[in-house]
Amino acid sequence: MKKLLASLLVGGFIALGAMPAFAYQGINDVSQDYWAQTEISSVVKDSVMSLNAGNFNPEGRITRVDFVGALLKVLGDDNIEVDNTIKFSDVSKSSDIYAPIARSQKLGLVYGYPNGTFKPNAAVLRDEAQSVISHITIDGDVDASILSKFSDAKTVPAWAKNVYTKTLSYGIYVNHPDEMALRPNDTLTRAEAAVLLYKLRQRLDLVKSQYKQETVLGTEHLNVTKKAECNEVTITNLRNIIKEGNVLEVQFNEAFKSKLHAAGDAVTFKNAQDIVTEEGTLLFPAGSVFSGKVLEIQDPQWFNKNARVYLQIEKVATPDGKTVDMNAKPFYKDYALKEGPWMTAGKVALYTVGGTAIGTGAGVGFSFIPSPDKIGTGIAIGTPVGAGIGLITGLVTPGLNYSAKEGEEIQVILLDDTSIAK
Repeated sequence: MKKLLASLLVGGFIALGAMPAFAYQGINDVSQDYWAQTEISSVVKDSVMSLNAGNFNPEGRITRVDFVGALLKVLGDDNIEVDNTIKFSDVSKSSDIYAPIARSQKLGLVYGYPNGTFKPNAAVLRDEAQSVISHITIDGDVDASILSKFSDAKTVPAWAKNVYTKTLSYGIYVNHPDEMALRPNDTLTRAEAAVLLYKLRQRLDLVKSQYKQETVLGTEHLNVTKKAECNEVTITNLRNIIKEGNVLEVQFNEAFKSKLHAAGDAVTFKNAQDIVTEEGTLLFPAGSVFSGKVLEIQDPQWFNKNARVYLQIEKVATPDGKTVDMNAKPFYKDYALKEGPWMTAGKVALYTVGGTAIGTGAGVGFSFIPSPDKIGTGIAIGTPVGAGIGLITGLVTPGLNYSAKEGEEIQVILLDDTSIAK
């Protein structure tokens, strides 16, 4: 009996220990390390996609009507007046799905079939989803050769080749688990739909105006430094847009030493205080994590040239689970982090002091051997000579490595607009 009780207790503790891997941010069937966890958490939190009894069903298919409903929410169209009549043999006017389908028809998002049906419960194919995204986004510069880079490019239907060229160029696509495969004829899963919708929300600037109900509410300002190229933040009903050229202040999340890092290493920052516009709009709450990577590290060079660290911030995760894409680099000359002139001056001063001590000691030694009464003369000669040699050594030796303490603050500049969905 005791053994049985012990086994049950152990099993219970194991189960409890396993639970945090799931139920992440209230989603029972999506673990923290699931490949699309970030995007799923974002669309669930913002009510773009919903749960069923706490489950998201990430590997399940997404239906046409569910995709339409989620798309309407992303575009801010889920409340527009339904003043048009639709006639699909499989959509009753009294049903809950009538309104989103009518809105879709009114906007021209997703159409029905020639036989007079909408097929609301049919699965969405991957190429169909890409077609919708291509249809609602502006016609801009695209890379005509981008499709050929994928291993299954020949499986893309002829009608969808231009579709994929456009959406691939805009980065609004999904290709998990094989990054080089598009699988256009496969069914779109709910996880894949979440990724597409998340990416579309990040690039609402690419959506044609007739497909989104976005209203500019005003322009606010961030005045972190007068040297910033821009200080404007556009406020709309769908998002807050921190304009390119704005400068933010962030802190190293952990100590950083250039001699211990290399290109490709992850690096994170945080903001100790809320990032708020002068007019009072909260952009990033305190404790948000700014994630990026090291692009390059140039080691110290001779003649006192300090190390340079080049890095890029790519994403921000807020404490409440929201994620935001960002393109930012350190706001310094050539976007490089390096030790400042005071640290360099300190290094040269140490060499000078060290040289002075050595020169003084040598002067005392050399003067003491032949004549003890000439110690003062030895000091007078050795001290300046040693100081001069120390100064020269400090100037011609390699410069300093870059290091930052945990919590050390730097400024970063946005190289693109940063869109924060509401």
